[in-house]
Amino acid sequence: MRKFIILIVLASTLFQYCSNRTRLTTGNADKQYPRRAEVLFLGNESTHHNSSRFAPMLLSPLFELGINVTYTTDTSLLNAETLSKYDGLIIYANYDEITPNNEKALKDFVEGGKALIPIHSASFCFQNSDWYIKAVGGQFKTHQTGTFSAVTVNKNHPVMKGVSPFSSWDETYVHTKLNPDMTVLQERIEGDLHEPYTWIRKQGKGRVFYTASGHNDSTWKQPDFIKLIGNGVLWALGDKVQKQIADYKISAGVYSDANIPNYEKRDPAPKFQHAFTTQESQKRIQVPVDFDIELFASEPDITNPISMAWDERGRLWVIETVDYPNTIRNKDGKGDDRIKICEDTNGDGKADKFTIFAEGLNIPTSMMFSNGGVIIAQAPNFIFLKDNDGDDKADIRENLITGWGKSDTHAGPSNLKYGFDNKIWGVVGYAGFEGKVGQNSLKFGQGVYSFTPDGKSLDFKAKTSNNTWGLAFTEENDVFISTANNTHTAFLSMPEKYMNKILPGSTIHPVQKIDGHYEMHVVFPNLRQVDVHGGFTAAAGHNFYTARNFPKSYWNSTAFVCEPTGRVIHSAILEKNGAGFVEKDGWNLLASSDEWVAPVHAEVGPDGAVWVADWYDFIIQHNPTPRGFENGEGNAYINPLRDRERGRIYRIKYKNAKAYTPIKLSKDNPEGLLSALENDNLFWRMTAQRLLVESKNTSVIPGLYKIINNQELDEIGLNGPAVNAIWTLQGLGTLDGSNAEALKVVQAALTHPAAGVRKAAIQALPKDNAMIGLIQKAGLLKDKDLRVRLAVLLAVSDIPASIHIGHLLFEAAADTVNAKDKYIAQALYTAGLLHSEGFLAMSKSASNPSPFIQAIIKAILPIAKDKEMASDKEHHSTAPADEIVINIKVVEHLMKFNKTSFTVKAGQSVTIILENPDFMQHNMVIAKPGTLKKVGAAADEMVKDPNGAEKNYVPGIPEVLFSSKLLNPEETQTFKFTAPDLPGDYPFVCTFPGHWSIMNGIMKVIKK
Repeated sequence: MRKFIILIVLASTLFQYCSNRTRLTTGNADKQYPRRAEVLFLGNESTHHNSSRFAPMLLSPLFELGINVTYTTDTSLLNAETLSKYDGLIIYANYDEITPNNEKALKDFVEGGKALIPIHSASFCFQNSDWYIKAVGGQFKTHQTGTFSAVTVNKNHPVMKGVSPFSSWDETYVHTKLNPDMTVLQERIEGDLHEPYTWIRKQGKGRVFYTASGHNDSTWKQPDFIKLIGNGVLWALGDKVQKQIADYKISAGVYSDANIPNYEKRDPAPKFQHAFTTQESQKRIQVPVDFDIELFASEPDITNPISMAWDERGRLWVIETVDYPNTIRNKDGKGDDRIKICEDTNGDGKADKFTIFAEGLNIPTSMMFSNGGVIIAQAPNFIFLKDNDGDDKADIRENLITGWGKSDTHAGPSNLKYGFDNKIWGVVGYAGFEGKVGQNSLKFGQGVYSFTPDGKSLDFKAKTSNNTWGLAFTEENDVFISTANNTHTAFLSMPEKYMNKILPGSTIHPVQKIDGHYEMHVVFPNLRQVDVHGGFTAAAGHNFYTARNFPKSYWNSTAFVCEPTGRVIHSAILEKNGAGFVEKDGWNLLASSDEWVAPVHAEVGPDGAVWVADWYDFIIQHNPTPRGFENGEGNAYINPLRDRERGRIYRIKYKNAKAYTPIKLSKDNPEGLLSALENDNLFWRMTAQRLLVESKNTSVIPGLYKIINNQELDEIGLNGPAVNAIWTLQGLGTLDGSNAEALKVVQAALTHPAAGVRKAAIQALPKDNAMIGLIQKAGLLKDKDLRVRLAVLLAVSDIPASIHIGHLLFEAAADTVNAKDKYIAQALYTAGLLHSEGFLAMSKSASNPSPFIQAIIKAILPIAKDKEMASDKEHHSTAPADEIVINIKVVEHLMKFNKTSFTVKAGQSVTIILENPDFMQHNMVIAKPGTLKKVGAAADEMVKDPNGAEKNYVPGIPEVLFSSKLLNPEETQTFKFTAPDLPGDYPFVCTFPGHWSIMNGIMKVIKK
């Protein structure tokens, strides 16, 4: 069948080919070819009518009807330009007024032939618009509440097809200003009152569907309500759009029975969806309405793409691994994996030349270009590969660093990236590292690290809380990470060396979880997730939009996080918050209803588009091992359904992007490298920086000065070229004191109008006594950008102890802005410990020091060892004689405790030593008898609390009696309590969301 389809395509004319390709890749609502429909959903920030909760309930059912939904709470989008991109507008919100311009745009939109779908409270929106009230067909007047079922009075209308009566608790709307030309479909009957409750009408050439139902979950969780909305939207879109959807011919999924893990114990059990062709799958992918998605390469040319990168000629390199996850070649055995160069030689947007650069590899997971070759991560080694004779095939193979763990193939190193500091950065999962680098023996678990390109130095930066597969740099060198298990966005606030001692009372971690929401927004409900159900359990990659071909709202603020278990690429919006950031939900860059689509890497390419590696496999999950399955050598469960034949590479392009002129860089062309250093795409700037540093060509230094001295800012207040130029000078060795002019230029950048440039200058300059005067002169400890202040405090923590710095730090600690910022407060504490003499000297003359300063002073003052020992002795002497110590350990990879029960006496003093050698976070909570399910349900709700992790995922309910903190991997805690006086079976449980049903046991309390 597949060969037949290919023959048909080849027999088509060039015109037909181009036409079909355009139809696949554009979504403009005014176009008349077959396509999916586009609908804008206007919600609000209110939780009374919680649109952010209910809109996702429509995504999947409408998507299956061929309708894409875009969510917003921004009423300014009700303008002519934005509305022209959509076929319809759903409103579920409370907005009192609409501006005259927005009203006109909305009126023209509807009366010009588009759909208006107001739901429930939307009938009380825009009260200042007579036109809107007339268009809706009426206005909400008053309501009571109650449980009722609306009565269908027009069963033959298409909107009511397949909709059965349903009963739910809801607000009992009464309307006013009813438009007599409506067609009533449902009524709410209360005695003699027959209140119109669902209706349709025409407004100009457009159609309007309205229902008064839908106040909360009671109604929204009714399948027939969702069916009613789906029918109403489809009818309102009109015959023309309905025909376009039908003509698009979205293929239905073909399913069969198979042995599939049923983590959520669904009934009926999930079935196996057969794979779609690339064209069929693409019709099941949604990207934002302003964007196109184009296929660049696919099987049989590409299979199982796990990672990708671009060289200095703009060519795409792809790692293919069919050995993943369980085919491990021990020692130096050759594998079946390879690195492939993919080129578009004729400029049609598709790869047509494929060259195997290296083969015989075994589960390589990432690559980074360096010194004329490429470094690949392939546990247990980092390997340098290089082509010496220009045929694009590796001739040289050298091991750079050895010691990366092989205990689990999805827990190894990944995301190798060239850092601003001219080192190569990466992350690693819980397989960790243990080996010797240079003269140093190192051992660390999951976290973030950097190393020199020659592999002679390896520096562990900070530990992460879970298996780690994402690493990102902004254009200002802010570092972000994504991990598995409910942390899709984390901020590397500072390396953990600055946090060897934590400010008392602080909850800060070096890698700080900052994701602001739980749910991902899927367009098809058939998920197969081990835990964090409906959330981010396998967040992979975290790459910012660092070019200028997308709309300005994306620039340096939107990061793309792949979630293959949900078939989405999430848009995480990062906003500055003091010295740190907060993350907001930007919904999706990509979402698919094809159960094979599995984005694992999304990153800005040389052309300013976002390129996507789609692993394309029905089986994504690795471990824990589902019941009834066995693990292979890679610690992944064995399943014959894992695919070894497919894979796709896409490009997501903004429709109005400026044209891309291909660029080719070379070390032999320094002028071209300097020019690229000013490119508006960070990819080219970073590539140029790397090549300049590798070339060691000092002739470019005057050109770097010119870039750094440029005081101009772009539209979002950045000067990216100056940042890269500063770090290029550092990489060329000119900031070590050997070049006075270079130092002078970078020192002058401490007062640059761009905060990112000031921050780069602080970080790149030598950490010596000369820096003290520079900081004072530039007023950097009072910089308006708190990230600059943070960089200064970390820098002075690397300067030898100084009384003068201690004085400056005391003054900085008196600034309430600094004291309130958790990152700056920690950095002040760290710096104060180092420069304690000057800090304490200032404190002696201070009157009324703030609580923050007092806390630092208390920590700095020495504590006599004899007092500490006496206190410890006193503590032990008062311990009850019948104290019992219970050792409990988490079983690695199984989400279980090693004890299912233990026994204590009523009123006995209990000490629990809880050890977590697992790769995930765990805690231990002891609850009242018979409350396991209630505590578990409360724990699952906490996953949606942005501060849940800071609360250790311990529910704040009376059923919880005792609890540990949330233990990171390889962490141990001892906690004590007195056993309850009442004998009984007290459940103990891990309340990390999703774990409680598996990780639980009983503490038996018996009589004394």
